[in-house]
Amino acid sequence: MTAKSVKTESDGFTAEERAAMKERAAELRAEGRKGAKKADGLQAVLDRIAQMAPEDRALAERVHVTVTANAPELSPKTWYGMPAYANADGKIVVFFQDAGKFNYRYSTLGFQDAANIDEGDMWPVSYALQKWSPAVEKKVAELVKAAIS
Repeated sequence: MTAKSVKTESDGFTAEERAAMKERAAELRAEGRKGAKKADGLQAVLDRIAQMAPEDRALAERVHVTVTANAPELSPKTWYGMPAYANADGKIVVFFQDAGKFNYRYSTLGFQDAANIDEGDMWPVSYALQKWSPAVEKKVAELVKAAIS
């Protein structure tokens, strides 16, 4: 093998990105199983949250409670190994990416194109989360409600 054929993080996917792609492939296989249920998705989300570092886990737990309380019609499932919540069509509306997932300095609350958060010609689709507070909870609840409206 020559030096040019070796992939590095600068010219290809990082180890974290490759792991996320493998997680997504496993999720797709699980979704294709006959009898896969909403409960399977919920357990996968709870298992993923339990694996997070303590700071990320605390945020993910609060996000999970806020999303499920404000949008009970969304189904929890993992998406690229991240806790996510999908509409009845199975499209991801909102997801939580912990800081440890890709070694970022903050966790992220993100929205996919199935979310109804359009505002003019430009709008945010992800938000950095560092600490949970009543103000953050209120904003997340508002965003989730708008996303499913």
